[in-house]
Amino acid sequence: METSIEKIPTYALCYLVNGDTECLTDEEIKMINNHLERHNVLHIFPINSDEPLQPYISAYPWFGSQLTEVVDCEVTFRPSQS
Repeated sequence: METSIEKIPTYALCYLVNGDTECLTDEEIKMINNHLERHNVLHIFPINSDEPLQPYISAYPWFGSQLTEVVDCEVTFRPSQS
């Protein structure tokens, strides 16, 4: 399986890791789901999840279009269907 390291907005981690939608608006959930589906994402895991997260500010998060706090995460993609 293909993997990559991506800058995931911290506001989305509760949803992506735990499935908790309480911290997001309906529009954010839709935007995230569309992005995950478009890129065939299987899993997203924060790197070094045994240690405290080390968020930082990025103008280029993996999704969304604004300057935001992010965490580097390993993203695993579904194999493409040929």
